Amino acid sequence: MSNDVHQGSCHCGAVKFEVRSVLTPAARCNCSLCRRKGALMSPLFPAAGLTIIQGEDALTLYQFNTRVARHYFCKHCGIYPFHQTRKDPLLWRVNIGCLDGVDPYSFDAGVNDGASLSTVILEDA
Repeated sequence: MSNDVHQGSCHCGAVKFEVRSVLTPAARCNCSLCRRKGALMSPLFPAAGLTIIQGEDALTLYQFNTRVARHYFCKHCGIYPFHQTRKDPLLWRVNIGCLDGVDPYSFDAGVNDGASLSTVILEDA
């Protein structure tokens, strides 16, 4: 896919955004948060590639571990549309499942080793 502009939103539509990014190679992450949310993410793109069109006030921020990565969720429906990465805070990823007209199940996806970036050891219950 090309570096086109894609429209997206959370589930309830309170947050609407557009992103200028390629969508492949798509990826998942094995860190403790991403493993649980299960989202398919776009490749890295610069912050200038993301524009929040509506609902910035509907976003809530979640940070954990080193508190460098910034994961955003809609505070109404709980959907994760995008995040600022820990590996390079100038780069972002978008949840491909939030993009209009894009089938996230049609992508092959690798797994990023986000778990190795943890500085705090988390034990699974």
